[in-house]
Amino acid sequence: MRSRLLPHPWWSAALVIFWLWLNNTLAPGHLVLGALVGWALPLFARRFWPEQERVSRPWLLLPFAGRLLLDVITANLRVARAVLGPVARLNPGFARVPLDIRSDLGIMALSGTITLTPGTLTADLSEDRSELLVHYLDERDETQLVAEIKERYERPLMEVFG
Repeated sequence: MRSRLLPHPWWSAALVIFWLWLNNTLAPGHLVLGALVGWALPLFARRFWPEQERVSRPWLLLPFAGRLLLDVITANLRVARAVLGPVARLNPGFARVPLDIRSDLGIMALSGTITLTPGTLTADLSEDRSELLVHYLDERDETQLVAEIKERYERPLMEVFG
């Protein structure tokens, strides 16, 4: 459905809906103006958009999301226990996680996954996109943290994004 005149039809439709929602009206003038904005913005911005990445196995996102949900719940409990305990017991720091994943979308998903999990936060991506800098709140074994991120999150995302 993509064409040169309508490079991102889903974004165009979303912009029209968003325009009408913000103006809280279905008046014909706003319909026309919303359609114009929804057509023009993606058309003029298309040269700034990167090539669209493909998800090779989207069905693998479902078990990944389930695992992530369980990890978020578990991490919340661990962080609550660490924060409510003596502050001197906390062992915060930074770990460098070498990346095998090369897809920009995959790297973004991995960074978001790490940040969503309580107690960890993606702080930086190296310029050559070969490693993430991850801040952790309380970790006793940095190599175990890196291995867990690579096994639980990076490997499944590599399967999803090819």
